Amino acid sequence: MESTVLFIGGTGIISSACAREALELGFRVTVLNRGRTALRPAPDGVEVLHADLDDDASLASALAGRQFDVVADFMTFTPAQLARNLDLVTGRIGQYILTSSASAYAKPVASLPIRESTPLRNPYWQYSRDKIACEELLIARFRDEGLPATIVRPCHTYDQFHNPIEGGWTQIARMRAGKPAIVHGDGTSLWTITHASDFAYSYAGLLARPAAFGETYHITGDEVLTWDAIYTALATAAGVASPELVHVSSETIARFIPEWGPGLVGDKAHCAVFDNSKVRALRPGFAQKVPFSAGARQIIAGFDAHPELQKLDPRIDAKLDELVAFARGLTARPR
Repeated sequence: MESTVLFIGGTGIISSACAREALELGFRVTVLNRGRTALRPAPDGVEVLHADLDDDASLASALAGRQFDVVADFMTFTPAQLARNLDLVTGRIGQYILTSSASAYAKPVASLPIRESTPLRNPYWQYSRDKIACEELLIARFRDEGLPATIVRPCHTYDQFHNPIEGGWTQIARMRAGKPAIVHGDGTSLWTITHASDFAYSYAGLLARPAAFGETYHITGDEVLTWDAIYTALATAAGVASPELVHVSSETIARFIPEWGPGLVGDKAHCAVFDNSKVRALRPGFAQKVPFSAGARQIIAGFDAHPELQKLDPRIDAKLDELVAFARGLTARPR
């Protein structure tokens, strides 16, 4: 009999890829979401449930009487959300997989590569602190009640409809217009960026696996790039032969654009290189299929095919101009 897996989400950057991978491996797949995303439709053969995940009654109604071998949760961001979900499904599932975040690792790390035992701490980013709290709640339920729980920490994943750099399409549009793009730091720190399909290969190895109960895994690809290389790959894919990259410290960028600060100072400003041997022991044979040079071409092609995704932010564009002027010594401080 087919094992059943419920994806809470199922149409997001990585959840959609994981749902497809599970389907190809013979799982009976159900996805649960609001049904508002058209970019990543559920493939044929997937059961679709609709519910408002912010509405407890709506979610309870959608899950009433349902049992699953696995619940793969990609949409929980706070302990309160997680506690609500667990109350709804405990006793009717064989495994609960929580998607946490590698931004929870304390950075800068004392040594590379990052392993699952690397300490968790992020005083800069509330998102990461909430993910840490979710992990603690889930592990407590595993220890106290025997809940079959697994934690997954993605690092930085993308697909053809997600631009992974700060500023998104505004930075691409600037490079296409011959204007400088802003890169944090000196552009040489090392970063791991993973296509959703490569992430999904290893994630699928955790589904309905008792060996994964009570365990934590991060999942990334093998390619490690500098931030200059990431921006240059996107520029090349966008038809910009010689992009002008202006380097500004993460702390300075945070003063000019405060909403970028937590993700930069608390995460992307530091090197992130991972040891994936733990997760790959459960599904051997990983080979990264999408290097970022190819992934960047997918991104640009995806955005060019969907002009509605090409969202230019005039405020961010103006702030980037201010940062360029600051870096060149033309202004003294953020306005």
